[in-house]
Amino acid sequence: MRLFDCHNHIQDQRLSGDLAGILARAQNAGVVKMGVKGCCEADWPRVIRIMQTCPGIYPSFGIHPWEIGGRSAEWSACLEALLLTYPQAGVGEIGIDHAVEPRNHVEQEAVFIAQLELARRLDRPVSIHCRQAWGRLIELLDAFGELPCGMLIHCFGGSAETATELVKRGGYISFSGSITRPNNRKAGPAICAVPKDRILIETDAPDILPFDAEGALNEPANLRWVLKKAAELSGLGELELAELTFRNAERFFGKGLPVSE
Repeated sequence: MRLFDCHNHIQDQRLSGDLAGILARAQNAGVVKMGVKGCCEADWPRVIRIMQTCPGIYPSFGIHPWEIGGRSAEWSACLEALLLTYPQAGVGEIGIDHAVEPRNHVEQEAVFIAQLELARRLDRPVSIHCRQAWGRLIELLDAFGELPCGMLIHCFGGSAETATELVKRGGYISFSGSITRPNNRKAGPAICAVPKDRILIETDAPDILPFDAEGALNEPANLRWVLKKAAELSGLGELELAELTFRNAERFFGKGLPVSE
């Protein structure tokens, strides 16, 4: 069984003391590819170092909605230069968040749209964060128009109806350890609403530790818990779903590059 953790932050400084062990445990768990997402200018270099030293890493760079207050005046030019230097990189993690306080809706949306424009101009896939703002996200996407390389909606926590609307707009829907929580009633209908060729799984490490996993921090090896629950909710076998999500992630991140057989 091979697994693709399509969204994590293993560059996070909370994991830096045991990165070699984390990568070894991921390999032992079958996690052979990962989408590692930079969230601010300070952690972009750490993503680059991991990408340069570890096989199977698909990098993305962006300004997360939680990080917009700390961005530099040159953030947009720096991001564009980075994406031009690494043509395999996507744009992300970016998005909107109506749960975080304090927040400035106008500023959040302006930074989000600027990064969507960059992704469209450079023909890159986009990884999107959204909390308590699903309706507004769909409004913004409709006003913006097409994203040629598509978008990944990470850690999806919306309804089945929202998942369907995002798929119509080119979205891949990624499920995290949040689906393992016993009180999560939206996850089953949402997974069943997503077409098989648009389902992805992730850890969002070091956050969102699956319910049955051990430890204080999440890591890519725990993707097996997400797979187990997603298979249960979707009615698919674990091996089938592992291969399905692996190929979906390769298609999303690969930009037409050769994929594994």
